[in-house]
Amino acid sequence: MAGRINDDDVKAVRDAVPIDSVVSEYLQLRNAGGGNLKGLCPFHDEKSPSFQVSPSKGLFHCFGCQEGGDTIAFVMKIDHLSFSETVERLAAKAGITLRYEEGGYNPGHQRGERIRLIEAHKIAAEFYAAQLDSPEAEIGRKFLAERGFDQAAAEHFGVGYSPAGWDHLTRFLRGKGFSDKELIVSGLSQEGRRGPIDRFRGRLMWPIRDVGGEIVGFGARRLREDDNGPKYLNTPETPVYKKSQVLYGVDLAKKEIAKTSRAVVVEGYTDVMACHLAGVTTAIATCGTAFGGEHIKILRRLLMDNGSARVIFTFDGDAAGQKAALRAFEDDQKFAAETYIAIAPDGMDPCELRLAKGDDAVVDLVEPRTPLFEFALRQIVNRYDLDTPAGQAAALNEAAPVVAKLKDLSVRQRVAVKLAGLLGIMEDQFVVRRVSQIAQWQRGKGGPPQPARRQRSYEDVPAPIATAGPALNLRSPAHRTERELLKLALQRPELVSPFFDAYGVDEFTAPPYAAVRKCIQDAGGADGAPADYVDAVLEAAPNDTVRALVRELIVEGILVAKGVDEVYASTQLVMVRLRAVERRIDQLTAALKRLGHTSPEQVAAAQQELFVLQQYRAALQAHGAAAL
Repeated sequence: MAGRINDDDVKAVRDAVPIDSVVSEYLQLRNAGGGNLKGLCPFHDEKSPSFQVSPSKGLFHCFGCQEGGDTIAFVMKIDHLSFSETVERLAAKAGITLRYEEGGYNPGHQRGERIRLIEAHKIAAEFYAAQLDSPEAEIGRKFLAERGFDQAAAEHFGVGYSPAGWDHLTRFLRGKGFSDKELIVSGLSQEGRRGPIDRFRGRLMWPIRDVGGEIVGFGARRLREDDNGPKYLNTPETPVYKKSQVLYGVDLAKKEIAKTSRAVVVEGYTDVMACHLAGVTTAIATCGTAFGGEHIKILRRLLMDNGSARVIFTFDGDAAGQKAALRAFEDDQKFAAETYIAIAPDGMDPCELRLAKGDDAVVDLVEPRTPLFEFALRQIVNRYDLDTPAGQAAALNEAAPVVAKLKDLSVRQRVAVKLAGLLGIMEDQFVVRRVSQIAQWQRGKGGPPQPARRQRSYEDVPAPIATAGPALNLRSPAHRTERELLKLALQRPELVSPFFDAYGVDEFTAPPYAAVRKCIQDAGGADGAPADYVDAVLEAAPNDTVRALVRELIVEGILVAKGVDEVYASTQLVMVRLRAVERRIDQLTAALKRLGHTSPEQVAAAQQELFVLQQYRAALQAHGAAAL
C-alpha cells in the first residue's frame, strides 16, 4: 500500500487549483453577487440554481441538497474517486509532485483504479494516433479524406487507428506497466484463447472524453469488408465509461455551449467533426445509445436552463431518425430550454451536407426553425387521412396521450392547440380538453377517457370526432336543424324536394342522422316519393337501432308554431346546407394551415375551392333557398 500523501502537498494542491475552474468544467457558473458564483447543482435535479461557489474561500455549497466542501470534495463526489485519487489527479493538473509519508513517491501501479484506467486510455489514444501515420492505416486516412477531414482535423479530434493484429495495443500497454486485469477492466482488451487480445483491431478510432476532458472510452469505425463486426464498436460499460452518461465532443463544445446557451445534438462522430469544422462548435453526439435523461442532465448543467437556451437535434429523416425524434420528444419536458429539430435536404447528415454544399449549409441547417414537439406530432398525424373525420379521430387518439405526458400545464395547452391545427380541428379547445382528460387519467385522477371513435350502431356512416356520451344532442342547433329536416323529408317530402336529394350524407353531423339520410337515399330519395316510401326507408335501415330512429322521426311532431309550409322547409334546408359549407370552409382553412408552402399545387386547389365556397356561403346568406 502507498503511504499517506503529505499534508503540505494536499494544501498546495488545494491552493493551486481554483475551485471555480474545476467546477466550471462540469457546469455553467454565473455571477451570484458578493463575489460568489451559482449554477444548477450536479448532485440533484433542480430547475433554478441553488448551487453556489465561493472562489475566495475555495468552497462550494448547494442550498438544495446540502452538499458542500472544497475542490477535493467536489471532484471526489462528482467523479466517484477516493481522496488520494482526487489529490493525485489535481496534482497532475497543477504540475505538483506529491510526497508520501510512508514509502516516498507513489509508483504508478499503486494508484487508484480510476486513475489507472484513465491513464491507460490516455496512453492508448496516443498509441492509436501514432498508428494513423502507418502504411497499414492508409485505408483510414482515405476514409477521413473522402469525408472532408485532413490531418489537422484528425489531430484536433485525436482520431487514430487500431492495428489489425491481435495484441498490438495489449503488448504496448503491458510494456507501460499495466496488468492484464487492468486491460480487461478498461475495455481496451478482451479475453482471448491464450490471454488478453485487443478489443479494437483494424478500425478508425475516436477517443471519447468526459465533460472534464479525460479519455474514458473509444468509438471504432469498421473499415474493411472482411471485418464481420458492427459498423461502429464502442467501449463496453466499465468503471469509467457509462454510455448513457457521456457525450462525444462535450469537452470541446462545453465552453461554447455555456457561452451561447445553445447545443446541437447530432448522431455520429463524423457529424460532430463536420459541425465543429464548419463553425458549429456546440455540436455533440451520443455514443451508441439513444439520447436520454442522463445526457439531458449534462446539458442542463452547461445550459443552466435560462430562458434563451436552445437545443437543436439533427436526426436523420429516415424511419430510425423519426423514431429517435419521438423518443427525444418524450424527454423534452426535462429541459427548460426550447428544443428544435433540423433535417437536411434529402435526409443528409451534417457530414454529408458539408461535403455536398459546404460549411455555410451546415451552419444554416442548425438554425432553430421547427420545434421538436411539432415535428414529433407531425410524424404521428401524417400517417392518417386528415380529410376524413375518422382519420382525424384516429390521429387524435394516438397523438393526445403523447401531448398529455407534458407536465407543464402551459406547455401542454400550447402543444394541444398546435395539435388541433395539425389535425385541422378548428375547435382547438376540444383538443385541449381531450388532452387534459388523458393527463388526469395518466396521473391517476380519474377513469380512462373514452377514445374518439366511430359509432358502432351506425357503422356504415363515417362518424365525426366525439367524446364519450350520446351521439345526439338536441341542445345543439345543428342537431335540431338536421332532425327537423329529416322529419320533413319523411313526413312531408314534397316540401323539401327536389333539393333534399342533393344533400350528401356528410352534411348531417350526427352519425344517427347521417344513417337515416342514407336510408332515404337507398330507398330512392324524397323527390316523387311513392305511397310505400316510408316502408322502403324502413327496409333500407341497416339495423334495428336505425330502424327505431326512423320510426321515431316519422311520428314526432315538427317544431313549428304555425303551419308547416315551404318557408319553414326552406329555412331548414338552408340552415343545414349553410352549416355544411361553413364546416368545409373550416376544413380547407385548416388544410391550408397544415400545408404551408409544402405543396403549391395542393395549396392552389384548396384556395380555389375555398373561394368558391365563400361565394356560395354569401349567396345562401343573402338569397336563402333561391341559392340552393
